[in-house]
Order: sequence, then structure tokens, then C-alpha cells
Amino acid sequence: MKGIVFTEFLEMVDGRFGEEFCDRLIEVADLPSGGSYTAVGTYDFNEMITLVEVLSRETGKERAALMKLFGEYLFASFGKRYPVFFAEKTSCFAFLTKINDVIHPEVHKLYPDAELPHFSHDWPDENSFELLYRSSRPFAALAEGLIAGAIVYFGEKITLSVEDLSAGQGTEARFVLCKQADDPA
Repeated sequence: MKGIVFTEFLEMVDGRFGEEFCDRLIEVADLPSGGSYTAVGTYDFNEMITLVEVLSRETGKERAALMKLFGEYLFASFGKRYPVFFAEKTSCFAFLTKINDVIHPEVHKLYPDAELPHFSHDWPDENSFELLYRSSRPFAALAEGLIAGAIVYFGEKITLSVEDLSAGQGTEARFVLCKQADDPA
């Protein structure tokens, strides 16, 4: 897993819980890397799982909820750091259709050894969009947070529902997004 994901996670923890808490989290996690990450480095994804498990124990919050929160944070951060990925994307649905064909190839230009999940999509109707997530890694909750972050970023009224397709493993999920009709004035 790319180091930028780890550095962003620790920035989120530091911002929400403070520097001392973040330092203690790294110490308690007792990670092979020592919790010292660079944005361009590559690290074992199990270190992220360990960090989230320790954060869950320390805060009393569910791991999936923390991963979703991190996904939302990460999307907002990527929106600021990499505006080229968002250029000419006018809606959440338009953005999400481009993950595999446009965004992931751009990510590979920046990080050639990045191992990315696969997304496929379908349009049940003009107001609904389905996104299927598949990965060898258990980060469907992170993907959910990223999608929720996209909804916020584009400022649209969209509901998001999730169907776990991996018997709780977090490696495959269907995300259903439905546009909400504008409220009559």
C-alpha cells in the first residue's frame, strides 16, 4: 500500500485526536515499519489494518466506521492535492465512471507499483448508479468513505447504500447511489 495513504491516515488522526494521541497510536500498534512512512514508499497493507484496529480500541468506534471516516477525509485531501483528477468532472456519477479508465492510470503514473482495487459500474436508470468494488485487500469500508467523500465534494443530493458481497471480508461490495429529487420550493 502506498505511503501516501498512511501519511494521510496519520494526519487525520493527528487532526482529530491530537499529536500525543497519534504518537501513542503508533507506539501501541508496534508496526514493522515503526510507523515511519513516506508518501512515495510502499508498505504492507496489514499495517493499516493494525492502525485501524488500535484506533478502534482506543476510541471505542467501530473499525468500519473509522475506515469510512478516513475515506471521506482522504477524498477531500486528494481533491486538494490532485486537482487534475477532478478537472472536467462535473458530477459524482461522471467522476466515479472514470475510476478505472482515467484516475487509476494517472495514479499509476505517479506511483507505478501501486496495487489498486477494480471498479465496474452500471446504470440501472438515469438517477441510479451502481459501483462494484473488488480487491484482494479488505478495504470496502474505505471505498465507501471515498464514495461518500465524492458525494460531498460534488455537492449533490445522493443516497448511498452498500451491499457486502464478501461475507464480511471487505474485499467485494456493491455501492448503489441514487440521486434525490430536488425539494419543491
